[in-house]
Amino acid sequence: MKKYFILSVLSLMLCNSVQSQTAIEKKTADGSAVLDFATGTTKGIILPAVETLPATPANGTFLFDKVAKIVKMYQNGTWADLSGVGEISGTVPVAPYSGTVDNGKQTVIGSRSTTVDGVLVLESADKALVLPKISNPHLNVKSPYPGMMCYDTNRKALAVFDGLVWNYWK
Repeated sequence: MKKYFILSVLSLMLCNSVQSQTAIEKKTADGSAVLDFATGTTKGIILPAVETLPATPANGTFLFDKVAKIVKMYQNGTWADLSGVGEISGTVPVAPYSGTVDNGKQTVIGSRSTTVDGVLVLESADKALVLPKISNPHLNVKSPYPGMMCYDTNRKALAVFDGLVWNYWK
């Protein structure tokens, strides 16, 4: 009986550790990733395009501000601009963001729950988001969407598309 109990506990621990990482277009996530993407992709993360900034954002919130036409990140009580003024003509029209997930649907990766307001929330004490890695996105991504974000392996920099041009952060 004790042997079966120990095996059950070990199985549960393994299941919980497996659920805390997600790989996109590959079989396993890198050891340091809560969310990881296949190498060689030309697909990036598309940030939410909002007309109203969230009232109580968490540090590390990224979005595309449709009014200012700028990719932004929330950090220490303020929004930091990650791009110049871009263009929103390529964005799909949606209802303004209310700052809440009204339908109760939220995806949380790395934890069973969260108190953070967002549609996709990555929660982990020891793992991070590994951005899609794209060499020269300005050349290789044929139709980038405003608010697209990736890691440029050639420049070794964060790349964000503002609807007009790629902006790079080292």
